[in-house]
Amino acid sequence: MNTPARVLRAAYEAASTVVADLGDAESWLPSGCTGWAVRDLVFHCLGDAQRALVALHTPASEPVDRDAVTYWQDWAPNTTGAANGRRWVRVSATMFLDFGQLRGLYLETLAAAVHAAEATDPARPVATQGHVLTAGDLMTTLAVEATVHHLDMTAGLPLAPGPSSEGLAAVRATLDALLGRPALPAWSDAHYARVGTGRAPLTEAERAALGAAADRFPLFG
Repeated sequence: MNTPARVLRAAYEAASTVVADLGDAESWLPSGCTGWAVRDLVFHCLGDAQRALVALHTPASEPVDRDAVTYWQDWAPNTTGAANGRRWVRVSATMFLDFGQLRGLYLETLAAAVHAAEATDPARPVATQGHVLTAGDLMTTLAVEATVHHLDMTAGLPLAPGPSSEGLAAVRATLDALLGRPALPAWSDAHYARVGTGRAPLTEAERAALGAAADRFPLFG
């Protein structure tokens, strides 16, 4: 059975395999995220793992107000906050003059986050980003984000290994729940992740096949 902690481990280990093999020159290649090189995205994902460590050690007394699906309702693309976040990450990532330092911090932090996840009761309420989720739902959101960003990270690295099957399944389940129906049968997990998060536009044929549901895309970003 794929528990949330196992899904997170699979997603983080797959991403770590990519970053562990990255050299300085490759870290400057463009990623699938607008305005970010690969090293910028690595810094952003490091922040997610740090947030995971804090949240998993921050029990909440307030009631749960988000789950692994509704968490994403706060995240819409092309907002002022998203633009400001892109600039902040770009500037902050440049402070690592040696990519090896950033790579090492990323790898050890993701490993620590996985260890913390496996030691945490998935039913325990935890606080993150102004909301309360169960720890298990938090782990699922982290795996989803790591998997989507894995696709971003390898956009210009055709020989890099892809995301974990567990992570891709979590992304598909999340997008299906946000859409309220299954995706088009012809869509691969990776394509669904890209169109579902606004990284790729829907074609006219896809819009026709989706009908009114097409207007809900992107589902989060």
